[in-house]
Order: sequence, then C-alpha cells, then structure tokens
Amino acid sequence: MMVTNKNIGKTFYQSLGKLFYAVAKADHSVHIKEIDRLKEMVREHWLEVDEVEDEYGTDAAFQIETVFDWLLENEKDAVECYEDFERFYTDHKARFNDQIKYLIMATARSIASAFSGRNKSELIALGRLELLFKT
Repeated sequence: MMVTNKNIGKTFYQSLGKLFYAVAKADHSVHIKEIDRLKEMVREHWLEVDEVEDEYGTDAAFQIETVFDWLLENEKDAVECYEDFERFYTDHKARFNDQIKYLIMATARSIASAFSGRNKSELIALGRLELLFKT
C-alpha cells in the first residue's frame, strides 16, 4: 500500500508539472521569468505539502520542475499536457482537497503573471482550470 501511495504522490506532482507547463505555454511560448516563478513556487510552497519522496529520496514535489523542464525541452503540446492533467484530476479527485486546489490556482496564476501580466490565452487556461475544480 505504501508503494502505491508513493507512486500516486509522484504521479500527482508529475501531473502538476504538465499543468503548469500548459499554463506557461498557453500563449505558445515559455519565458524564463515563468520558469523562474515555477521554481520559486515549488521551493516556497510545494515542498511543504507532504513527505512523499521519489525513488532517490528527493522530495517528490521536484517532479513538478523535472516534468516541466522535460516538456519544454521536447516542445510538447500545451493542450495535450492540460488534458493529461485533467484526466489525472478526474481519476484522483480525492487527492485534491481545497488547500491543494488553492495552491494549484495560486501557482498557475503566478506563472501566468510572471511575464508581462496575463494574456488572453493564459486567462482562458486559468478559467478552464477553475471550472475543472468546480466539478
């Protein structure tokens, strides 16, 4: 059972990496300020969420950055990444309490605002996420 929880925890953070990439890439580009903001949010907020570690003994929250960086390097599609997150959320709603949803929204808004404020594409992505959390 512990291994399953650890795997779900790691997958949870990986799905957040996909979501935050989708928000940053909503306007078809990712600016360095958005990357910096993501890393800042992970270190200041996400490391405190739980005690889940990956197979190397590192806080699993760092999976957010790892997945985000991999998606960026491989120029993955933002819509597909968002849909992957949406599926994970639907399958694991119990993992998303109000505090986690709030932190996800705060992180997504912070990333979207990091470079020249929020644009229309990012606002649409944020709105879609808010609607998802209301289901």
